[in-house]
Amino acid sequence: MNYWEYIILFILFISIQLIYFKVAEKYNIKDKPNERSSHSTITLRGGGIIFPIVIAICYSLGYINIYFTLAILLVALISFIDDIQQLPLLPRFTSHFIAVCLIFYNLQLFSHPIWILPLLFVLMIAWINAFNFMDGINGITVLYALVTIISFTFISKLNSDIPLLYTMSISCVVFAIFNVRKKAKTFAGDVGSISMAVFLGYFMIKTILITEQYGYILFFSIYGIDSAFTILTRLLKKENILKPHRSHLYQYLANEYKYPHILVASIYAGLQLIVNLFILYLDSEEKLSLLIIIGLLSLLVFIYLFIRTIMVRQLNKIELK
Repeated sequence: MNYWEYIILFILFISIQLIYFKVAEKYNIKDKPNERSSHSTITLRGGGIIFPIVIAICYSLGYINIYFTLAILLVALISFIDDIQQLPLLPRFTSHFIAVCLIFYNLQLFSHPIWILPLLFVLMIAWINAFNFMDGINGITVLYALVTIISFTFISKLNSDIPLLYTMSISCVVFAIFNVRKKAKTFAGDVGSISMAVFLGYFMIKTILITEQYGYILFFSIYGIDSAFTILTRLLKKENILKPHRSHLYQYLANEYKYPHILVASIYAGLQLIVNLFILYLDSEEKLSLLIIIGLLSLLVFIYLFIRTIMVRQLNKIELK
């Protein structure tokens, strides 16, 4: 595609997003703040519907096959219904299960050793839910997704996917126009965050398969570390990890320490960009060894735990006073 075609797609996506806002206003698809929210005003929910719509457009353009398309459209449909009226866990989990199976079939993973499938399934489901849980402040989901998608474009073995990755990047830019604000026009909703999680998860598995480099899993490291340790902390406190909360590090920064949402979102995206560029450099120099991967991951975990520990201790002191 030439740049004029991308400009046309940008205008088309803007139009789709504006049409959705009219629909959301008419049918009152809005996010009302509660005690666990990081926002204080009623905001249109489900603006992330642009992502599965763009996936459908990509299918019509021949960028992706029917299995990948159905995987994202299925989770998008169930998630959008959940955005409007909360669904039980079963239909949500079932849609995730079927979507992951479709992705495994698309990537021909069922021909791999049987022992690896349960591990990949658990990791994929965990990633989908972690990405959804991290969608709590303005800008964080779309900036993180944009950084990750752009990072995938620098992997030479994914050159055939460049039109798809560029098109999804445009959809992120369009959504960012309305979300990366002090007062967001719209939130992604589950329809946006879960659809994007499935999209990114697909490319992570594909990247590792074709490059045979497990180090690319660190493209998800910033989100992964925050999610993993937040869940572990909540489990130790015997809290229900499926219920909304405000105990992610980014939530402490935005809610308790009152840092601007866009600043916090930019820090997360910026840190992930630095990690991604380092991984890309190491791979290009053929230095992406298992020892370096473990060392880098350990360093990131140490920094995260150090910052989190200091912040939690300060908050506890304030509460005691």
